[in-house]
Amino acid sequence: MAEFGFNEHYQDETINFMRFARSKRVIRLKTIDSCFEDLKDSRLVEETFTVDEVRDMLDGLQLVVRGEVETELINMAHTNVLLLRQLFSQAEKFYLRLQTDISELENRELLEQVAEFEKTEFKNPNKTNQEIGKPKLAPLNEGGVSELLNKEISRLQEENDKLKSRLRVLETQAMGALDEKTRAERALKDLQEVRGEQQMAARLQEITSLEDTVASLQDGFQKSLNVNAASQKELQENLVSAKHDLLRVQEQLALAEKELDKKFQQTAAYRSMKEILTKKNEQIKDIRKRLLKYESDE
Repeated sequence: MAEFGFNEHYQDETINFMRFARSKRVIRLKTIDSCFEDLKDSRLVEETFTVDEVRDMLDGLQLVVRGEVETELINMAHTNVLLLRQLFSQAEKFYLRLQTDISELENRELLEQVAEFEKTEFKNPNKTNQEIGKPKLAPLNEGGVSELLNKEISRLQEENDKLKSRLRVLETQAMGALDEKTRAERALKDLQEVRGEQQMAARLQEITSLEDTVASLQDGFQKSLNVNAASQKELQENLVSAKHDLLRVQEQLALAEKELDKKFQQTAAYRSMKEILTKKNEQIKDIRKRLLKYESDE
């Protein structure tokens, strides 16, 4: 088995697995032989059989043998899966990653070497019995594994030291940056306070100026209101006086018209004109009467 590169421990484990598979194979072959024996004992009781009877017996035997072989193949596949699971679990404990090459499972040369190894190992029954007396699980050869783990631990410690050094450098840089930030914040606060005082003084001055302007506008507006009130009062008084003068003039004009009318009525011209108008009115009345009479005659 040296061609496979196994050490003594792995060789023993391989022999144990082959012994297990061999025992399972022997048991399954005995089961198949019993199937044939059962057929001989139960069906082959007559000297002659028809073709249909022979075909029926062979079909039944085929089903039984097929079931046994299929069961054995499935069981062997599941057993191989469990074996791989054990190997992978042990590898994970030591942080190892195993890989399988499925194509190597059909390598005829390797399969023939395995068959030859099996013949050699199980040819001598005494040797087989001696192998059976050995413990099934030999202790792991921890020499290589320990060395591997020590190297991994050393590497991790070195990385840890490097990370610690890097962390100290980063902490120093962070503290320096924090101090600079504190100083900058303090300077910014002082500057804001100075600017705030300046802005406050400017705003107070601006407010004072605005208050003075508003007060001046209020005074001017009050004066304007006072002037407007005096002007309005004077205008109202002038308007009342004008109204009184107008009424007075109207009364005087009415009296003058009455006097003028009275004086005109007392003149000779007015009297003669009045007589003429009276005569004319009488003539008009007479003419109207004649017309009415003329129209009635018609």
